[in-house]
Amino acid sequence: MKNKIIIPFLLISIGIAAQSFDKVKLDSLFTVIDQNNKGMGSISIFQNGKEVYANSIGYADIEKDIKPNKNTKYRIGSITKTFTATLIMQLVDEKKLSLDTHLSAYFPEVSNASRITIEHLLRHRSGLFNLTEDKDFLNWMILPNTREQMLGRLVKKNVSFEPGAKTRYSNTNYLLLSYIAEEIEGKTYAEILHARIIKPLGLKRTAYGKKINSKNNEALSYLLKEDNWVMVKNETHMSVPIGAGAIVSTPTELNVFYENLFSGRLVTKISLDKMMDISKGMGIGLSGETFFNKQAYGHNGGIDGFQSLTLYLPEEKIGVSYIGNGVVMSPNNFINNVLDSYYNNNYQLPKFEKALKFTTEELDQYLGVYISESFPFQITISKDDTVLIADAKDGPTFPLKGYSNNKFISDRAGAALFFYPAKDKMVLELNGNKVNFKRK
Repeated sequence: MKNKIIIPFLLISIGIAAQSFDKVKLDSLFTVIDQNNKGMGSISIFQNGKEVYANSIGYADIEKDIKPNKNTKYRIGSITKTFTATLIMQLVDEKKLSLDTHLSAYFPEVSNASRITIEHLLRHRSGLFNLTEDKDFLNWMILPNTREQMLGRLVKKNVSFEPGAKTRYSNTNYLLLSYIAEEIEGKTYAEILHARIIKPLGLKRTAYGKKINSKNNEALSYLLKEDNWVMVKNETHMSVPIGAGAIVSTPTELNVFYENLFSGRLVTKISLDKMMDISKGMGIGLSGETFFNKQAYGHNGGIDGFQSLTLYLPEEKIGVSYIGNGVVMSPNNFINNVLDSYYNNNYQLPKFEKALKFTTEELDQYLGVYISESFPFQITISKDDTVLIADAKDGPTFPLKGYSNNKFISDRAGAALFFYPAKDKMVLELNGNKVNFKRK
């Protein structure tokens, strides 16, 4: 359910026909990742509405020795929001709701409800407190929760900013949108989802999630600790996220959903254009990024030990989805390697080197605030004892591992940073895209 900012990367030779890809090389990439314990999960690539590649690595259930396959279901986390946004825009298309409708029409007890619109909720511009940041969240997230309990927590929280003043991701927005859809339709979110998206698209492995059962080809999630995968025991109860993160699916069916969305089969063109409008920071249920001067749209997700990412490039009609149930290499980095291998004949498989150890004094030369004219985030480099930390203003914060005196890498962010202290210079390499920074 947590939001992790999608960092831009380059698609290599994007115009190459899908039929020309080297399947053996792509399979080799998965083997290398699997053998080095850098991830577990499944991938699917679509082009022109058809699946051209699919693969799975790792385990769906380690204890029972169950391997995943293309039909294995995973929790997709916040990619659920694209589904919810689609449902809301269908209601708008049908004149059952307006983007200008105020939250007070449904939940007047919520702070600023008379000033928060449906569009504010959809675009994360409401200013409402993010309930997943509640100090007791880890205690109540594993329990069944009623709507009254969730709203009761929300009304006690102060707003973070005035409606429309800025964009800040909050799962609360899509929780409320789920409740509003239920009020309008007189059905549960799960029933609405099935009637409006799952059944029309013929999706067989997409559903409102329940307790995970690996015997039903459903993946458990894991964290890597001391080179061993350890199962995440505390499962989020799906009554907590609902339309903010409760869906389970497969990469293949995520691509089917996105293909139908961008083909205009789920909402009107007017609504789809509004969903794709990222001029205020986020679209409606979609994030937007530029890849090799091509616009891509998608969403990422994280819930329990699951991490996911779906991207769609409308101009090329390419969709790619990855869902991991054991994540070391970030979904962003994972997909970058997949696409690099898929399109680039000169692609080299990643080499997983052993990180070096630095003293806290040795890290001092890299510290400071770095700025770039061509990158939207100011990056502050700090340290936590012997670990270098990169903090992008209004963006992600991630630890770095050093592999030479000037090369530091974050598997989680899919980024490499090259430092030149004597020149007060840093080069940020985001999966093939190099950006120069100067230290203030």
